[in-house]
Amino acid sequence: MTALGLAPTRSRKRISPALLAGIVILGLSLALAIAPALIAPYDPTAFDYRALLKPPSWAHPFGTDNFGRDILSRVIWAYRIDMQIALFATLFPVVFGTAAGALVGYYGGIWEPIFGRIVDVVITFPFLVLVIAIVAVLGPGLLNMYIAVSAVGWVFYARLIAAEIKVQNRLDYAAAGRVMGYGDARIILRHLLPNAVSPVLVYWMTDMALAILLGASLGYLGLGAQPPAAEWGLLIADGKNFMSQAWWITIFPGVAIVITGFGFSLLGDGVADLLRPET
Repeated sequence: MTALGLAPTRSRKRISPALLAGIVILGLSLALAIAPALIAPYDPTAFDYRALLKPPSWAHPFGTDNFGRDILSRVIWAYRIDMQIALFATLFPVVFGTAAGALVGYYGGIWEPIFGRIVDVVITFPFLVLVIAIVAVLGPGLLNMYIAVSAVGWVFYARLIAAEIKVQNRLDYAAAGRVMGYGDARIILRHLLPNAVSPVLVYWMTDMALAILLGASLGYLGLGAQPPAAEWGLLIADGKNFMSQAWWITIFPGVAIVITGFGFSLLGDGVADLLRPET
C-alpha cells in the first residue's frame, strides 16, 4: 500500500521453489565470482606443457587445454568476469531506462511520439547485430561492450515502465495525490514507481541471463573479453579447434553458461510469482 492508502495491496506469499532454486544457484555463482582464488585449484593462466589436452581426471576434473591450463580453474575464474557482465551490461539500461520511461509515461504529450520513434529505430534492427556493429566501431573489450549494450538496451526498459506508469497514473490514488498538492517527483517516485516496477525487476533478471549469453557470444567472436582473461565465451572459442580430441574445453564452459542462465531465469520466475497480486 502506498502512503496515500489507495493503491492495491498484495498479500504475503511463501517463497516459491523456483525462487529458492534461483537464489541457491546464483548464491553459489556469486561465491565463485567473489573468491575464485580460494576455490580454484590452479592458476587459470599458468601453462603446464606436461599436461597438454589431458582429459578429465582426479588431478584435473575438467581436463586441460592445449596449453596445459586447468579448465576447472578457468571456468571458476570466468565467473568473476561473466557475473560482472550480467551486472554492468544491464545496470545503466535498467536505471536510465526506468527513469526515462517513468517521465514519458507520466507526462506523455509530445514526448510519446518522440520516444515512439526512438523505439521504432532500435527494434528495426536485431539486438545482437546492433550491439556487434557498435562494438566493431568502438573496438573490442568489455567497456565498449557495456557502452554498446547500454546504448540499445535502455529502450526496452523504458518502453516497459512507460506503459506501466501510464496505467498507474490513471488510477484513483494518483489523482488523489495531485488533489492533495503533491509534486510530480513525489507522485512518480513514492507512489507510481513502487506499483509499476515489478515487471521491470522480472525483466531485469531475464536480461542478466541474456547479458551473459551476449558476453559469451562477443567473447567467442573476439569482441568481448580479451585473452588471457578467463571468460566462458573465450574458453569455448579456445576449444572450437579441438572438439574432436578435447571436447571438455568447450563443454564445461557451456554447461556453466546454461546453469547460470537457468539460475537467473528461475530467480525471475520466482520474483514474478512473489510480486504477482492475489486475485
